[in-house]
Amino acid sequence: MLDVVLKDLVGFFAKHLDFIIGVVINIALIYAFCKIIDIFHRNIEKNLKSKNSSSPLLNLLPSLNKIAKAIIIFLLIAGFLQSFGYNVTSLIAGFGITGLAVGFAAKETIGNIFGSIGLLADKVYKIGEYVKFDGAEGTVESINLRSTSIRTVDGLLVNVPNNVISNEPITNFTQVSQRKIDVSIDIEYGTSNEKIDRGLEILKEIAEENDNIKDGYYVFIDNMAPSSIVLRIIAYTNATAYIDFVKVKSEVYRAIIHKFREEGIEFAFPSTSVYMAK
Repeated sequence: MLDVVLKDLVGFFAKHLDFIIGVVINIALIYAFCKIIDIFHRNIEKNLKSKNSSSPLLNLLPSLNKIAKAIIIFLLIAGFLQSFGYNVTSLIAGFGITGLAVGFAAKETIGNIFGSIGLLADKVYKIGEYVKFDGAEGTVESINLRSTSIRTVDGLLVNVPNNVISNEPITNFTQVSQRKIDVSIDIEYGTSNEKIDRGLEILKEIAEENDNIKDGYYVFIDNMAPSSIVLRIIAYTNATAYIDFVKVKSEVYRAIIHKFREEGIEFAFPSTSVYMAK
């Protein structure tokens, strides 16, 4: 009985020797390619960490690693089956239909993945930078394959899907070289010519004395409004971070209020004059 079983096994292996060898070779190839992908993964991760430990691409590497391995395994198996006369056309078609169904079911996830890739390719922002777009404004705390986490000035943590961010205009204040300070001051119509001129001089002095304001500013009479004469100053500051910018702007407002009051230049408020005919 044992001799018969051994004879059948030998006959089976002899008949399917090529197939068995092909399976072993493909397993070895799959193992080798996966190891190569892992080596590339580690090298890229090491280089990114040495250059920038907060690079958002670090969050995408594990997923890209798995995708690359899945593609290699599929191609090797399909090639192996094709070499032995199997029709892989139906298999590929089946994967296509399945992929289409999965794509419809997970279109948001896929959109987030491509959104992440787009943001990384364009280098729109990175962790620690202050950004603003429609719906949120704050410091970027983390970037992953699905979303970006932003800490707002109120201390709230907002998670925004990457496909939403990638389709909106984004302002990155950290990467700008300067921010504009634009202040309008309404003074009373009864203000004398001398005090109006003095008011313009005060605005120039404020711009020149503030170390955070860059060279080049504009001071002028902007408008004659219904209830006031409008003086205006436009200046630029190197303080691009939101909190720093707000502090500089507050300094400008504070200096205007104090100096105008010292000079007796009265601020106007909305008012209406009514004349009664006799």
